[in-house]
Formats: sequence, structure tokens, C-alpha cells
Amino acid sequence: MAGRNPGTELELGWISKVYVNRPAVERHAEQIKKWKTVKGNWQAAWLLKAVTCIDLTTLSGDDTPSNVQRLCFKAKHPIREDLLKALDMHDKGITVGAVCVYPARVSDAVNTLKAAGCNIPVASVAAGFPSGQTPLETKLAEIRLAVEYGAREIDIVISRNLVLTGQWEGLYEEIRLCRAACGEAHMKTILATGELGSLANVYKASMIAMMAGSDFIKTSTGKEVENATFPVGIVMMRAIQEYYWQTGYKVGFKPAGGIRTAKEAVTWLMLVKEELGVEWLTPELFRLGASSLLGDIEQQIFYHVTGTYALQHELAMA
Repeated sequence: MAGRNPGTELELGWISKVYVNRPAVERHAEQIKKWKTVKGNWQAAWLLKAVTCIDLTTLSGDDTPSNVQRLCFKAKHPIREDLLKALDMHDKGITVGAVCVYPARVSDAVNTLKAAGCNIPVASVAAGFPSGQTPLETKLAEIRLAVEYGAREIDIVISRNLVLTGQWEGLYEEIRLCRAACGEAHMKTILATGELGSLANVYKASMIAMMAGSDFIKTSTGKEVENATFPVGIVMMRAIQEYYWQTGYKVGFKPAGGIRTAKEAVTWLMLVKEELGVEWLTPELFRLGASSLLGDIEQQIFYHVTGTYALQHELAMA
């Protein structure tokens, strides 16, 4: 990622008088839901772009080396080769953006991808995922272990209580320490927006996370009752835009949780293009956190190429 965000000193003045017009944000979000989707070759192009931005994820208690290996194979071959040939995209090296697993499964993913001869990064959740309710020392140790195992990206979770009680200095310091523990690994900071209480808190937490050196800010763990929503996405992207204007550093955005359909993925891409510009439509600055999304995207591409929907056995499990 060029021009990695180094963070800034804590500037509480940037968040001290924040006001979010919730009705206006929600009206904009409703308009987004009514956007017409692109069709034909344009749709196929947007869907392939979405594939390259997916963090293909498995975060289950019953994860094993074998299902992580299967996930890695799908990460390298996200769309059937014959479908890519029909689109003349078979030689473009299309893979997902990253494979995301728990720290204990990082080595499995790293070794599998290395054996497959591909350079897809492995991302690991850490810092007490998903609740964040672990001591700071434990969070930092978990991050360091994930990096030691080979993770090149770390998805940390913040302590929501620090936001809810207005302890912005404490939040800044916690995220700075996590960034230091990540070393060269890029850090995505999960805000768990469904548990922050208000859109104003979402904006403030976004700004603090970027000041503390986050490479990405991410909506959710996928384990909350409310995950990635358009109102939250709008507010977070406005914060990214403001931070860029203030510092000149671009911070990535990752909506995660509940994004299951190709239509939703394309809508998120279109929203990023509208709010942040086409420069953000790369895996370096935009990711989609998803476990089941890829299956629907491949199904839609199958339909675009063949005119029929695939039977269950015709597409590899995503």
C-alpha cells in the first residue's frame, strides 16, 4: 500500500464538535438502495472487481486445516476458468484480496498458499476478536503471534467501552500500541459500529482509529446484531475523506458482515466510487469482508456467460 498512513498526534479538536445529521444520512442510504444495477458486460466487470476486493473469510469454531486449505484453493481460483475464458479474463490473475482466518489457522493458510505458488496475503483477526473484552497485554501478544505465524494483515477490534464512555485518549493509545505490535503487517481496525450507540460515535471512532495509524477502518466483526449498513458506511467514508484532506494520507475502507449477494457488493463498490472516488476501488484501499458472497458472484457470472443458473454441483463451494 503506497503512502501507508503513519497516523498523527491525537487531535481532539477534529472530533470535539462533530454532529451527524442522521435523517439526512438515512435518506441518502434509502436512495442508495434504489440505485439501478448495471447489466451485461458492465455488471460482469463490476463483479470481477468485487472479487479482487474480497477478504475470503472463515471464522468458525470448527475450522480445521482441511477447510482452510479448501478456502485457499478457492481464493486462488475464485471463478471457474471456463467462465473467465468466456469473458477473456483468464490471463488477468484474478484472485481474492486476502484470506482471513483466526490466528490459530494462519500457518495453515500461509503454507497452503505458498505451496500453491500464489502471493495472496493472509489476514488474521486478533486483539480479542470479536468482543475485544481481553486485557491489552493479551491483545498485543495475540497480534504478535499472528504476525509471527505469517499474517500480513491484522484485523483488530477496538474496546467499545472506550467509545461509549468517551475515553478517546485511551482508545487512541490502545490502537497505537496495536499498530506498533503489527510491525510491517497492515492493520484493519474493526469499529463494531452496531455497538457504538450513535453515528456521531462512529465518526469519532473512525477519526481516532486513523489518527492512531490504522491502514483500514472496518465496520463490523460480522458477529454483531447489526453489521455493515449504508448509513454507517457513509459516515465512515466521510471521515476517511476528511482525514485525507487533513493529512494527505489515504485510509482504506472495509464493510463486513451481512454482505451476501452480488447486488449488495456492486452497490458498495458504487458507493465507494461516489464518496471517495475511483482511486479507492482497489484491493489496497477497499475490501469486502465476506464468507458466502463469492458463491453468489460466481453464480451471477455463470448466468451472464451461459444464460442459465448453475446447479449446485457445477460451482465449487466458496
